[in-house]
Amino acid sequence: MEALVSSATSAQLGTTYTREHRAISELCRRVRSVAEISSLLAVPLGVTRALVADMEADGLVRVYQPQLEAGPTGRGLLERVLSGLRRL
Repeated sequence: MEALVSSATSAQLGTTYTREHRAISELCRRVRSVAEISSLLAVPLGVTRALVADMEADGLVRVYQPQLEAGPTGRGLLERVLSGLRRL
């Protein structure tokens, strides 16, 4: 959810890709979190994660995982997620 995503290509995706893939590619010309992409597209987070994973496997986006000091459920992570949700 906190991973950052950027587009790996400057070209627009063609019609061989789904509408969601094209929208994610356009949104990620500016680095965005998976949660932000989910919110902007009004798509459930799980669906967004799957779409981004497929796009990463195809080389369409780059995904940057955050460094977690206290493990996946640490207080720092929860504070960053809360802060990101407030910005939305």
